[in-house]
Amino acid sequence: MTEKIYEALGRASSLLEEKGLEPHAAQMLMEFITKKSRATLFADVREPLTEQQHEQFWAKATELLEGRPVQYVIGEESFYGYPFKVDNSVLIPRPETEELVYGALERGRKLFPNKLITVADIGTGSGAIAVSFKKEWPESSVTATDISEGALTIARHNAMTNGADIDFRQGDLTAPIAHEKWDIVLSNPPYIAHAEAELMSGAVLDHEPHNALFAEEDGLYFYRKLAEDLPALMNKSFLIAVEIGYLQGPAVHKLFQEAFPTALVETVKDINGKDRIIFCETCE
Repeated sequence: MTEKIYEALGRASSLLEEKGLEPHAAQMLMEFITKKSRATLFADVREPLTEQQHEQFWAKATELLEGRPVQYVIGEESFYGYPFKVDNSVLIPRPETEELVYGALERGRKLFPNKLITVADIGTGSGAIAVSFKKEWPESSVTATDISEGALTIARHNAMTNGADIDFRQGDLTAPIAHEKWDIVLSNPPYIAHAEAELMSGAVLDHEPHNALFAEEDGLYFYRKLAEDLPALMNKSFLIAVEIGYLQGPAVHKLFQEAFPTALVETVKDINGKDRIIFCETCE
């Protein structure tokens, strides 16, 4: 007789906990396997799994027990209310990055109330920022870049499945957008210093792409390059928003204030009270 949902969930959660892994991953996996929402899953916990569901659940639970992030195991993650395909060629979208999208939309609408705006997302990865922004502001013209062809393949898929019309371009940093002027530039670049690797969880370090995590110059390389390149690419009124590591606020703030001496540069904290986003804007 096959396991009931609550029995499989309990056993998998305990096994994950014993290994020092995230027990909540078992619930996310069960929702995926049974195609049930969280609420429905808890209402139906005494339902037996079908033979196929049981086999699929424990096959994928084995991957979880090996330390693979649940988002890669099930191949998807939700971001800003939209579904995104993910694999190990892209970072798993984080809730903190939703705050960058929200803030950019809020500030952008105040700055450009009656304009068809041009937006660039630099280092798009899964396309989470670009797709979410386009869905929330359909009239905007959004371009997204990445140096990784693998990442762009995933991002194009996510744009298509979410019905977002985005111009994807391959290349390093500002190179693919260098011959145009932009109203809004968004970026969540690699920002972890190599020295911080020993402090990171094995799930991230062993499975997520290092070229999307780590940066030279104590994690500041990409911010310095953006601060150098963007002044020539922005329209007179503009908004720049970049996600930062929680200890990088003062250093990144300084880079953008020096690059844009007349702009308003603000460091904004995330929901956990940590420095997370630098906004740089000018209205003329």
